[in-house]
Amino acid sequence: MKTNIFPALVLGLALSAPVVAESLPVVAVKPHAVDLLFPAEAVVEAIQQATVGAQVPGRVLEVKADAGQAVKKGDVLMRIDAREAAETARAAEALYANARVHYERTKSLVAQKFMSAAALDKAKADLDAASANRAAASASQSHATIVAPIAGVVARRHAELGDMAMPGAPLFTIYQPGGLRVTASIPQYRLKEMRNVKAARVEFPELGKWVEATSVQVLPTADAATHVTPVRVNLPAVPEATPGMFSRVHFITGQAEKLTVPAKAVLRRGEVAAVYVQAADGRLSLRQLRLGDVVGQGEIEVLAGLATGDQVVTEPVKAAIAVKNLQSQSGK
Repeated sequence: MKTNIFPALVLGLALSAPVVAESLPVVAVKPHAVDLLFPAEAVVEAIQQATVGAQVPGRVLEVKADAGQAVKKGDVLMRIDAREAAETARAAEALYANARVHYERTKSLVAQKFMSAAALDKAKADLDAASANRAAASASQSHATIVAPIAGVVARRHAELGDMAMPGAPLFTIYQPGGLRVTASIPQYRLKEMRNVKAARVEFPELGKWVEATSVQVLPTADAATHVTPVRVNLPAVPEATPGMFSRVHFITGQAEKLTVPAKAVLRRGEVAAVYVQAADGRLSLRQLRLGDVVGQGEIEVLAGLATGDQVVTEPVKAAIAVKNLQSQSGK
């Protein structure tokens, strides 16, 4: 014996106002060719991304960029207190000058045969070492000015004004928004099927948006702990998407004839699913369904509960309001 899955609504309730019935959008269901999908959760990544780190120690004196800001290659992002590096450069310069004078003096004395050629070789080696130290110290001093290595958008700033920057510590993360991809993890038992997949659709639930993937690449690696394989899916331009955003990839594994309904037409109460069906005379009834997998684009396979030609209301909230209003009118 069937039970009413939504006690507040009466199955087979007729609408007395044809205007209300006609205003409800409906779709006639019938078997048709749909894409078979394998969904997998994924994370948005930037194809080209750079993390800018400190190369010299020092306190952050000036911050000129923040998260979300677009920058060009070579733009100044931050300045670090370079006094220690400057003093090191001055010391290296003094050692170089002394080594150069000593080399010239030794060269003159060797020419006069007051010193051996070995002494000249040592003086030349000392000069070369001093020259290298001077160049390194000068480069370290220039590292106090942090510049953007690529053009893009600042995804994150890791240091604040007054913080102590240390060599190797990240200061900025920059990515190019024009090139994004998503990476999904696929269990090994699906790999054989996945190696033939060439197309996919990427869903962004937060944005309410679907896009067609430009390419699908199964990487030749597997995680030893979880036994999953990463699959990279390249995206077209999606200005609203940002690295780290959640997404869902629907890999297209084939096609088949199936009876489906739009996902937005389905009402759910726990494990129970139903749709509003409109009869030829305008009556509405709530029909319980047994659903299968998600297929196509925003469609769900119907295993039982509907027949070919049934008119399914695609906006169930409006249908529920219409039924409730009719119930109220009937109770007066």
